[in-house]
Amino acid sequence: MKEKKWHIIGLMSGTSLDGLDIVYTQICLGKNGYKFKIIYCETIPYTKKWENNLRNAFSASENEINKLHINYGTYLGKTVNTFINKYAITIVDFVASHGHTIFHKPNEGYTLQIGDGQTISTITGLKVICDFRTQDVAFGGQGAPLVPIGDKLLFSAYKYCLNLGGFANISFQKNDKRIAFDICPVNIVMNHYAKLVGFPFDENGNLAKKGKIHTNLLNELNAIPFYTAATPKSLGFEFIKETIFPIINKYQLKVEDILRTFVAHIVFQIINCLDNNSASSLLITGGGAFNSFLIEELKQASKNTIVIPNNKIVNYKEALIFAFLGLLRSENNINCLSSVTGAKKDHSSGKIFIKQV
Repeated sequence: MKEKKWHIIGLMSGTSLDGLDIVYTQICLGKNGYKFKIIYCETIPYTKKWENNLRNAFSASENEINKLHINYGTYLGKTVNTFINKYAITIVDFVASHGHTIFHKPNEGYTLQIGDGQTISTITGLKVICDFRTQDVAFGGQGAPLVPIGDKLLFSAYKYCLNLGGFANISFQKNDKRIAFDICPVNIVMNHYAKLVGFPFDENGNLAKKGKIHTNLLNELNAIPFYTAATPKSLGFEFIKETIFPIINKYQLKVEDILRTFVAHIVFQIINCLDNNSASSLLITGGGAFNSFLIEELKQASKNTIVIPNNKIVNYKEALIFAFLGLLRSENNINCLSSVTGAKKDHSSGKIFIKQV
């Protein structure tokens, strides 16, 4: 078959509010499947105002959220234009945007990622594909995780693909099906407590390393019903606010002890998801891959061979895969797997916007 080639800009904003990840990637389809190359990539840190706007949107009114949806779309569109100009990019087939998650309660039938696609398209003059989750929720699915189709088709060399972002999520093949789910919170919780003592995050796990494990807190965290619930399952900020923070805060511990205990919690939950009877390859990406203390604890607890790829893939794998999800949607190919989300069927999800003349 003749090789097909696309040039795509992918946008990803995670729950930990580190900033906007933006990639310019070339994805090719040939006789041996898909191949990718990250050409340019950048993380644009949020201003304090944007960070507060996105964090506080969880409790905003409907009118305020509708306004933020448009304003954030404007921000994304302008950021894409700046990125294109900075790198003198001349070929873009489309922009694929994850948006920023405000609500995620699929069991109640809704999820919301803001960043209006039509606004992005109008500002950039480009085709935009976004809103990848709502159709899956309408089909009875969790709307998450969506990355596993990319794990399957772009990172098939690894038995497990583990992402340590705001939340930990994992995907793997089991009985010819892709299985994936959110495991537990990671950076969204640890960043919160690091900020209480003046740090944006716990660099290399240095704060956690100084702390002591509080056994009662660890046991209570590990007993949360979500962890033994059947898949498919996914997490949102609501879980942090309603379940995690109240449990941690009632113990009134030093931040170092909270972080040390939470690292033990993360490791325990991840190990529970792996087959530790045999050594397999475990690809780790996301900001948590740079937490050397957390990674060392994982290595000590697991028999699996942990692989941390180059920094481009660690930092931008999710933005890359949302570009890939957009590609699959643009070709009307399946990009949401029912075996992962629990939807009633596999489907091609995402809304397509073109510049209004």
